[in-house]
Amino acid sequence: MKNNNKLVIVGVGHVGSYVLADAMKLGLFSEISVIDINKEVAFGEALDQAHATALTYMTNTTVKAGDYSECADADVIICAAGPSVLKSSADEMPDRALLAVKNAAVIREVMTGITAYTKEAIIIMITNPLDTMVYIAENEFNYPKGRVFGTGTMLDSARLRYVIANNYNIDPKSVTGYMMGEHGHTAFPVFSRLNIQGFGEKELDQVFKGKEPLHREEIGKQVVKSAFDVLNGKGWTNAGIAQAAVTLAKAIMLDEHSVYPISTTLRGQYGYDGDVAFSMPCIVGRNGVEKQLEISLDEQETEWLHKSAKYIQETMKVAQTGKEFIK
Repeated sequence: MKNNNKLVIVGVGHVGSYVLADAMKLGLFSEISVIDINKEVAFGEALDQAHATALTYMTNTTVKAGDYSECADADVIICAAGPSVLKSSADEMPDRALLAVKNAAVIREVMTGITAYTKEAIIIMITNPLDTMVYIAENEFNYPKGRVFGTGTMLDSARLRYVIANNYNIDPKSVTGYMMGEHGHTAFPVFSRLNIQGFGEKELDQVFKGKEPLHREEIGKQVVKSAFDVLNGKGWTNAGIAQAAVTLAKAIMLDEHSVYPISTTLRGQYGYDGDVAFSMPCIVGRNGVEKQLEISLDEQETEWLHKSAKYIQETMKVAQTGKEFIK
């Protein structure tokens, strides 16, 4: 991989523009290029950020708009292309799977553009329905293993830690816990591994005296609903997911070997082999996914995992056939 510290962002709408802003402040990239189907928007976003480099606390990063040829010497490519989930009525949650057909076409177009110039850059996917888009990007373009993955349940996991921390009135960073499975409705918390500085699931209520007793199903619902609350409040979600993507970019550039729950195609874990992508803990470093970590789950979590995998596989069929499935 060329060590020129270059980031390319594909798609600079609500999410991609936020990724750009966060990446500019990270101070890790000497060059950032943005690509968008709307070339005027790409130009405007790049120029806006370029102007900001003249301010005191900004790094003098070269930022510009371009086309897919910019990918040729990229270290990291973050894909935020395609339409996002729309607001729903108050009594129903938005379903990322409904975007499957439209965004499958977008991702195939994006990957065709990228692979015309590189198969070396690490590609981080954000586009929803994420797990299906990751599967397409990772498996249809002969891209090297481990170099394409999605933000997965990183944001879902942050929301879990926030919900737990809020219940016990502590700093979310003191909570160790994550979600697995789909980035969406069927994501599930790995409660058997949840802890606050070593105090496990069965100890939390006694030690920290929460506002409400810790209840697996209720907490899971709260976490999933929290995304809906953001979406129906402001019309989209972008701050959290952008930070997740930039966090992964940092782990790659600094070869951190950090462990995050990200979306990848399974290769024999949990009984799945090349037939689905979903989130599980992975080591992330300069080569992308350095290792997938198959953590043991309890009986209920295993049931949730298979339910989530089945839902993703149904969404994958939608992306292939264009026919919606009955939930």
